[in-house]
Amino acid sequence: MSTTTGVHALVRRTHEERVLAALRAHGALSRGELAKRVGLSRTTLSEITANLLQRGAIIVADTDAATRAGSGRPAERLALDPDSGQFLGVDFGHRRVHVAVADASHEIIAQGVERYDDDPPWAERLEIAFDLIDRLSRDTGVHFGALQSIGIGVPGPYTGARAGMPAVSWKNQLAPDGVDLAFAERFGAPVVVDNNTRLAALAEAISRPDAVDNLIYLRLSDGVGGGLVVSGRLVTGSRGFAGELGHVTANPSGAACRCGKRGCLETIASVPSILRACGEAGADVETLDDLAEAVAKGDPAVDAVLREVGSSVGRVLGAAAMTLNPREVVIGGEIVRIAPVLVEQAAATLRYELYSIPSDQPHIVRAAQLRDSDGALGAIAAIFHQSPLLAGYPDPAASAEPVQQQRSAL
Repeated sequence: MSTTTGVHALVRRTHEERVLAALRAHGALSRGELAKRVGLSRTTLSEITANLLQRGAIIVADTDAATRAGSGRPAERLALDPDSGQFLGVDFGHRRVHVAVADASHEIIAQGVERYDDDPPWAERLEIAFDLIDRLSRDTGVHFGALQSIGIGVPGPYTGARAGMPAVSWKNQLAPDGVDLAFAERFGAPVVVDNNTRLAALAEAISRPDAVDNLIYLRLSDGVGGGLVVSGRLVTGSRGFAGELGHVTANPSGAACRCGKRGCLETIASVPSILRACGEAGADVETLDDLAEAVAKGDPAVDAVLREVGSSVGRVLGAAAMTLNPREVVIGGEIVRIAPVLVEQAAATLRYELYSIPSDQPHIVRAAQLRDSDGALGAIAAIFHQSPLLAGYPDPAASAEPVQQQRSAL
């Protein structure tokens, strides 16, 4: 991409955002009113609005005939298309993909989830994700011809190419190379890819009404991952591996982990591991629904398993908290709502691990506010690029090469 082309694309996208922001704030406006509010010439505004209309980002809502003075020709009034998906967030887990779609007002207008076998090939995951997006479009009427940006979370650790080094994942797992290109070619929009749990940490941090400057986030799902907010920044590390608490060794003689080591926290605290441990303890538990039922009736075998898992989680979090001295520690994932005793035990263990730190240094352990959609919502938050937590992150509008393929009108 030439520098000139990149600058022109960035300027155009900036103009588009100003037009969309004005319509978002003021409702339907004529082109003349828009030109005054955004400070663009009539010619430039005409070009921008024509492109937005063609893509379906905006619509002709009505005319100003009812309020227009004089006998001139009524002017069209433009408005945001309520069925236009402007931002797409996709969270690829080890066993499921979650999709969320936001409109130009940053409101979630569609979301869905589809499960698949454990760690299928990336070509299969992409096909499942695209099928889910197509189904959401059919079921909700949302279309994707006006997407501004796409954020994608992938199982970690993940880092894109940096300083000439290729994208990498675990040694025994293929990195999701080509995921960004596949989405860019299909939708013709800039794409940002990052670790899905780090994006979930971002979503959790920015969902708070007060600022979170220092936070450790741990998500217990089909895998176990973490995210770190340090001094008001979402931390990636030198190659994108920061926060991978799921692969800290919790039991050196434990089960083999997908990363190639043994006894990682993921082998103890992931949802499949917890369900398996409950079954081995004699409980009739195969799904999260079964686990919820066992917890509700106070099954002692399940309670013992959850407390043991909570202790392991608390010890790993204690080591991280002793290193980073966070203000808060957050545990996310669907299981923490089903089994609150796990969080309670993790908090008790963490208090012990941090006993030597003065009591005026709070380490509040709490369940995450968001649910399993947190990774997809975090992906959308990343492409909004409006949080100070994202200082240092690339702006997709500035860094993505333009895609020549025609936008898909799903």
